[in-house]
Amino acid sequence: MFFDHLPLDILARALLLSAIALTWVIIVVRVIGLRTFSKMTAFDFVATVATGSLLAGACQATTWPEFAQPTLAISALLGAQFVIAKIRQASDSFEQAVQNEPVILMREGEIFDAALSETRVARADLIAKLREANALRFSDVRAVVLETTGDISVLHGDTLEEGLLEGARMVEK
Repeated sequence: MFFDHLPLDILARALLLSAIALTWVIIVVRVIGLRTFSKMTAFDFVATVATGSLLAGACQATTWPEFAQPTLAISALLGAQFVIAKIRQASDSFEQAVQNEPVILMREGEIFDAALSETRVARADLIAKLREANALRFSDVRAVVLETTGDISVLHGDTLEEGLLEGARMVEK
């Protein structure tokens, strides 16, 4: 690609293509905005992981077309993420169609086994998240929510404003 001497060509390719590809990702992220690598939705997470994979593919290319394809795919993927985020912002029905609902796993110290079962969260994992959040007693936990991203939010303290559970679903027993 650059040099006739194979080890030198591999080194030059790795350094140059990595620098170009990384610069391209930075440019695309600057154009699209701060939300690009957020983990607000499952699609955001997938886009972030896929971008990393495409970046790695671009860095390992042996020809210019092999480099161009993942580089352009990064732009297309992040562009699609941008468009989907804009449509979600503008349309409640589209958001409901593409977005999972957060699920309440625990409320006012009571663990909801039906919610754990439906979401396939092990009781031991829930309790580990309570420890991570420095919850000292079940009775201090106001709510635990499995978020749309797969993260678990632990809300504990003296009181809980109901607005913090907006959009979160209770699983029927």
